[in-house]
Amino acid sequence: MFDFNFLFEFSRAHCIAICAFLVPANLVCTLLTMILTGLHRPPIQVRFSAAFACLPAWVMVLHVFTWFMVGVVMLPTFILLTLAAVCLAINFWAVVHPRSMARLLRWLFFWVRGRLPFGVATES
Repeated sequence: MFDFNFLFEFSRAHCIAICAFLVPANLVCTLLTMILTGLHRPPIQVRFSAAFACLPAWVMVLHVFTWFMVGVVMLPTFILLTLAAVCLAINFWAVVHPRSMARLLRWLFFWVRGRLPFGVATES
């Protein structure tokens, strides 16, 4: 039988290292899914990216739950749980309705591009 207490203690003992890996991994993998969706890549590619991006998000949820099990209820635990939930939601959105996400990303891209001082068409 596998001893989960060892795994939970390992998770809590190495919290800084685990979070130092999981936070950027969540952000980069979810950003990759958003980029692939915005570029209208094939659905299988977006699904694979979203499935891969959900792995660090679920690991972060489980890591935060190990802290909840010992009664640690602090702001960082809620921030990490919210980050994981947002990453899971974005990946789910990219799989379920990629057209609406691509439309939003396209609008956001052109809105930011129009606000930048360079690259704007000169007025006569």
